[in-house]
Amino acid sequence: MMKLLLEDWLAWSAEKMDFALDSRHDLSQRQGPEPPLPAMLRRRLDGTGRAVCDALSLLDPEHSLPVVHASRHGDVKSSLAMLQALAEQQPLSPAKFSMSVHNAVLGVHSIARKNTRSMQALAACGHELDAMLVEAAGYLLEGHAAVLAVFSDSDLPEAYRQQSVGPEAAACVALRLSREKGRPLLASAAAVPGEPAPLDVARWLARGGELQSRQCWSLA
Repeated sequence: MMKLLLEDWLAWSAEKMDFALDSRHDLSQRQGPEPPLPAMLRRRLDGTGRAVCDALSLLDPEHSLPVVHASRHGDVKSSLAMLQALAEQQPLSPAKFSMSVHNAVLGVHSIARKNTRSMQALAACGHELDAMLVEAAGYLLEGHAAVLAVFSDSDLPEAYRQQSVGPEAAACVALRLSREKGRPLLASAAAVPGEPAPLDVARWLARGGELQSRQCWSLA
């Protein structure tokens, strides 16, 4: 059984959440210790990317922790727009391409906050939560006192909705995990694997209990 300690967390959604969220964990109600991302960098990101960067800064004001960022689809709207441009034989923007890759948000965060610690971006075909938390546990086992784990996704374009599972709304949930303090997150083998989206994870953290995934996570 895997055990992690949850020190703090934040959640954000582009639409109103359908569950009660304490103001301590509502990103829209938290004020950071620093100004937002510089405008030149901030305008490169969509709303989800901005929320990810804001959450990382709030949970790690000194910008000293390693980061794991999980996203099933990333900025799929940008990717689709470039595919459509290619189909129409239009030139592609190198800047837009650079922002469509899966680690683009962490790159912006690293540049803006001068965080040179390890940063990892991953996708896992619907099992992003499990992959993210397993990777975070690895950092803690290596000796890091804490690690940031953030799970995000933007809403899917219409062209993708019949082919892939998408989130209820653009959203992110960010966790600061520790070896020494916080509420225990416990994992055991799940009988019925699920594919939770970021809002499912935020809903679970707000309400407690168990969350079905490839691992069955419970919050003590």
